Amino acid sequence: MSRVYFDPDPTDLCPHEGAGEPATLDEYRNRHAQYRSDEDLQACHAAFPWLVVLDDHEIANGWADDIPHDPKVLTTAAFRAKRAAALRAYYEHMPLRRSSLPRGVDIQLHRRATFGDLLDVHLLDTRQYRSDQNQQRRLDPSRTILGDQQERWLLTNLAGPTARWNALAQQVFFSQLDLDSGPAQRFNNDSWDNYVAERDALRDHIAAVGVPNPVILTGDVHATYVCDVKADFADPRSATVATELVGTSISSFGDGADTVPGDQSQLAENPHIRFINRRRGYLRHIVTPETWITDIRVVDHVTKPASPITTRASFAIEHRHPGAVPT
Repeated sequence: MSRVYFDPDPTDLCPHEGAGEPATLDEYRNRHAQYRSDEDLQACHAAFPWLVVLDDHEIANGWADDIPHDPKVLTTAAFRAKRAAALRAYYEHMPLRRSSLPRGVDIQLHRRATFGDLLDVHLLDTRQYRSDQNQQRRLDPSRTILGDQQERWLLTNLAGPTARWNALAQQVFFSQLDLDSGPAQRFNNDSWDNYVAERDALRDHIAAVGVPNPVILTGDVHATYVCDVKADFADPRSATVATELVGTSISSFGDGADTVPGDQSQLAENPHIRFINRRRGYLRHIVTPETWITDIRVVDHVTKPASPITTRASFAIEHRHPGAVPT
């Protein structure tokens, strides 16, 4: 049996010291050092092994490759200098092997962690190689979120010998998420919905090669979602190919709530989404040869240190039966 604790945004634990967003190596080192002063984070690192991979806020909001979120604020050269500083500080403060030593603006983060014949965790990097976030070109087949080399590596891994369960630990929402009710459609610019061809090709590859028990572990949206990854998101009756489990944040966005206005319309518009919760917390996965159990662990108040943690809901995935069901 393996226990996997997954939180996508572990570095947002307390108010920042220093003014504004870091830009230099010293400023990034100071920000990481402040986070490392949190006693609960220290205890968590002492208690469990960690597999880490960055998303956007380790560097800047919404970046894609060499393109900052707002090119009017930062030139490409200034952003590359900021990125190099952020990656250096990230490597210095995170449990990473020497193979991930940064080289300027580049860092090797995609890798596979194997837990015997039970679980393979494919850690992906959806930031360094992605095309610009251009919603008008979301259907363009030339656009990429993984980059050619990482995509080949992943497809080859998934087609070869694998463990009984195969997790893709990655950053941004994978399943289709239509944010508008009715016939109009609106999608998150910072998700796989902005890279439709590559998302659908990966989903179809998982189905075609028969990847055993695929589970996609996701972060970014500061909420918990449980999704069926459909062979055709436009057809709720199509086969379920994989399961996506989206973890909330530990503390960012404050205490959160069970639901917010609009969640019911999201569920109605996206029938492959089985569950939404917006409390702070984490996902706990208990993996055995026959079953993957996910407990959604939440607190009512991150602003109160004594606030108890509870299991808001639990879902199970059975061996060879993709799709999570409540327990």
